[in-house]
Amino acid sequence: MNQVSGPLAGLVVADFSRVLAGPYCTMILGDLGADVIKVEGPGGDDTRHWMPPVREGISTYYLSINRNKRSVQLNLRDAADRAAAAELARRADIMVENFKPGGLRQFGLDYESVRATNPAVIYASITGFGAGGGAHLPGYDLIVEAMSGLMSLQGDADGPPYRAGIAIFDVMSGLQTAIGILAALEHRRRTGEGQLVEANLLSSALAGMVNQTGAYASAGVTPHRMGNAHPSLFPYEPLPTADGDLVIAAGNDTQFRNLCTVLGAPELADDERFAANSGRTSNRDQLRPLLVERLRQKTAAQWFGELIAAGVPCGPINTVAGGVAFAEQIGLNPVVLAGQGENAVPGIRNALTFSATAPRYDLPPPSLDEHGKQIRAWLADPDAPLPRD
Repeated sequence: MNQVSGPLAGLVVADFSRVLAGPYCTMILGDLGADVIKVEGPGGDDTRHWMPPVREGISTYYLSINRNKRSVQLNLRDAADRAAAAELARRADIMVENFKPGGLRQFGLDYESVRATNPAVIYASITGFGAGGGAHLPGYDLIVEAMSGLMSLQGDADGPPYRAGIAIFDVMSGLQTAIGILAALEHRRRTGEGQLVEANLLSSALAGMVNQTGAYASAGVTPHRMGNAHPSLFPYEPLPTADGDLVIAAGNDTQFRNLCTVLGAPELADDERFAANSGRTSNRDQLRPLLVERLRQKTAAQWFGELIAAGVPCGPINTVAGGVAFAEQIGLNPVVLAGQGENAVPGIRNALTFSATAPRYDLPPPSLDEHGKQIRAWLADPDAPLPRD
């Protein structure tokens, strides 16, 4: 029997979630050592069929968020499978679901029903718009990007709104849920009490938009699209060089002065229009061409080396492949293998590092019902320990 390591080793997670927010949360818990049992209905998780791209016939979307889990297929409309699901919920330390609000009540798997047999359970529920007035709304990331205001901030000032390049609020909600679960586990450690943890995409969106939503809440200011420009800082955007754009983020007066020195224009830092950030921001249309004139004299790579050496934050605009390659170059080792031998699946490393309890990558993303026989046998024996072979 394999000995599972990690800070969450020994905790059992009943994962009734699908698609992204929930599976991303449970993958994090699995990376940190928890035993995650992924419950899938007939046909499996929707993301199994979201392709292309694919790796050996399997959706890379699915592969990216389902390592360190074991899959059991249960049809909740079948009495025997529903009983097995209830037994899993009874034994679990943590249960995660992202059904529509109230969607699991008909199967006796809502929080109140599970708590009746498992009062110490940490039950995490992820929805699109909460369980109140927005319970009937479909919880898709794109819809929340639109309705939260994020899309109104993305794109050129005189162009159409754009979605983010990833399902950003699904990811944020998964992270928020993982944080909530860890906090609830600490509460349980101190008091013995389980509890319900709720997250929703819209609340995660409004919290995650930080200064933009904060501007409205604090000062009644409604932010608007500015392309790649920052509403409160300049230069803090891509600027053209001899061969491509370079993102320059001079966030304070010292960094701006260093930028001007490297560009061979120290006088710009003494110009009363540009000496302070507030002036640079309000006079950005006058300052930008003065910076671009000098930046076009060298390539982005040349400026990157010189500016970083001078303490000016900047960076090229990479492709995803370039981003992974740069992480490799600076020693972050971004790609890991989940599983062993020919069954190992490459993926992106967990973002956390620990001095004593490193994340694990023991199990590749499971095929549908890959561990069904094993899990069903365990659920049929109330006294059996969870097998880990």
